[in-house]
Amino acid sequence: MQKYLLIGLGGALGSALRYWVGSAISGRMGIRFPYGTLAVNLTACAVIGFALTYFGARLEIDPAWRFFFAVGFIGAYSTFSTFEWETLETLRAGAFSLAALYAGGSVILGLAATWCGAAAAEAIG
Repeated sequence: MQKYLLIGLGGALGSALRYWVGSAISGRMGIRFPYGTLAVNLTACAVIGFALTYFGARLEIDPAWRFFFAVGFIGAYSTFSTFEWETLETLRAGAFSLAALYAGGSVILGLAATWCGAAAAEAIG
C-alpha cells in the first residue's frame, strides 16, 4: 500500500510542477516552438538519471522511494506523449525542419541531461 501512496504523491507533485514549468516557459518564449515541453523533458531526464543512480548506489535508502521519484514524480512530470503530439502537429503544419530540430534536440539533449544527472549522483556518492 505504501508504494501506491508514494506513486500518487509523486504523481500529484510531478504533474503540478509539469504544468507550472511548461506554462511559465511557454508564456515567456511563446508557443511556435514547444520550449516548455522541451524544458520539462530535459529536466525530467536529468532528474531520473540522478535519482535512479543515487538511490541505486545507496542501499540504506528504502527502495519504495524509487516509486515516488521514478514512477510517480517523473512519470507525471515527463511529457513524452506531449512531445510526440507536438512533433506530429508541427509536421502536419508543414514545418519539417522545426519538427526535426525539436525531435532531434529532445533525443540528443535528453540523453545528455540523463547522463549529467547520473554523473552528478556518482560525483556526490
